[in-house]
Amino acid sequence: MGHTLMRGTPPAQWPQFKLFRLLVLTGLFHFCLGDSQVTKAVKEMAVLSCDYNIPTPQLTNFRIYWQKNNEVVLTIISGKVSVWPKYKNRTLVDISNNLSVVILALRLSDKGTYTCIVQKTDNGVYRREHLALVKLSIRADFHDPIITDLGSPSAGIKKILCSTSGGFPEPHLSWLENGEELNGMNLTVSQDPETELYAISSELHFNLTRNHTFVCLIKYGDQEVSQTFPWIIPTPSPPVEPFPLWVIILITIIGICGIIVSIMCCRNHICVYLRRPATRRRGSI
Repeated sequence: MGHTLMRGTPPAQWPQFKLFRLLVLTGLFHFCLGDSQVTKAVKEMAVLSCDYNIPTPQLTNFRIYWQKNNEVVLTIISGKVSVWPKYKNRTLVDISNNLSVVILALRLSDKGTYTCIVQKTDNGVYRREHLALVKLSIRADFHDPIITDLGSPSAGIKKILCSTSGGFPEPHLSWLENGEELNGMNLTVSQDPETELYAISSELHFNLTRNHTFVCLIKYGDQEVSQTFPWIIPTPSPPVEPFPLWVIILITIIGICGIIVSIMCCRNHICVYLRRPATRRRGSI
């Protein structure tokens, strides 16, 4: 049953008006708060500013909370910094830089809206002094694909492999030639359970009877990366013509004649030397 409105009831007391006013006030609160945006890539470093400065000597009068949704990231209470286990060893706080929280080696799971709450003591009671929201967006771009020549598994066929990794969300791989999609083989998609990043690979087998230009296209979300692989039929080398038979015979005869002449010259030199008297032979030595 709906609410019955009595004639003469002021509009400010209508249930619909109260709900409308609540929504407007909520919208104005978030508008005035001015959420800041930070966009980084996986494994990079993010600096989220609380946009509030506190002199170090006065830290004992404040409590600072950094949280993501309902999860605490770190706190600064009585000047002591405490980091929650999930963020330990990769999260710091820069008190001198607007109470910024620094997250190292970003993961996909780090994306979301972070809230910085600053409370100040007032007669022993802590009251909220400042509130800031920072929305952290994280990119995970795939590397440019690598196309590897896997050789020829059979005569007239060549096999190539396209692969890439390190991206998010789940990718789709296509082989294209002249804008038409081809049938790839052995498609593999895997996701790292820790980083949530994907890796993908696919093979393409094609004939070697004509020239080709293949494109390996990988789409993920509204982004894409690609790589081109050209294949040109090798030009056969001109055949090497053997020497004519008469040239081979002529070279052989010249070689044999040269050997004979050398033998005869050496023989005559030895004979002349032996015919000399012994005294002249010794003198010539």
